[in-house]
Amino acid sequence: MLFPLHPETPAAGRSLETLFAGRGYDLEAMYQRMRGLMEQEGLPYGRRTHTYNSRLAQELAKWAEARPERDRLHEALYRAYFVDGRNIGDAAVLVELAESVGLPADEAREVLDQRTWRRAVDADWALSSRAGVTGVPTFAAGGRQVVGAQPEPVLRQLLEAAGAGRRRGDERG
Repeated sequence: MLFPLHPETPAAGRSLETLFAGRGYDLEAMYQRMRGLMEQEGLPYGRRTHTYNSRLAQELAKWAEARPERDRLHEALYRAYFVDGRNIGDAAVLVELAESVGLPADEAREVLDQRTWRRAVDADWALSSRAGVTGVPTFAAGGRQVVGAQPEPVLRQLLEAAGAGRRRGDERG
C-alpha cells in the first residue's frame, strides 16, 4: 500500500531544514539514528539534504508491479532517494531509473506523461488513510501499529503482541 508522505512538496523539492523548521528536530541526530539502523541491516544510506515529492515515483512503481523488474526498480528508487539524494519527483530521473533496471524508457515516459496509474495510487492513498497510516514505513499487526524505521526487537514485539509465535529454530532476539 502506498502513502502520501509530504504530498505538498513542490517539484523542486524542499530542504530538510525547511521541512523541519520550528519543530524541534535535531537533523544530525535523526541522520545518525537512521544511518545506524540502516548499517545494522546492511543497507546503504546517504546524507540527504532535501525531501522530494514521491507521487510520480509511486505511479511508476505501481506500473512496474506486474513486471519482473519491479524489485530492481524499487531498489533503484531507494538508492536514488536515500543514498544519492536524487529528485524522484523529476520525470527525467524516473525514466532514467526505469531504463537502468531494464524497463522500456518510452513506456515509462508515457506512464508518467499520461499519469496512467494516478487512480491506482489515489486508491492506495485512500486505503492508507482508512487504515490510520500517518508515516512511512508503518508496520501493522493485531490492530497495533509501529511507525518509522525500527530495530528488529521492536518489530518482534509488535508481532508477538499480535499473537505471532516464534518459528521453530529461530533463536534470535
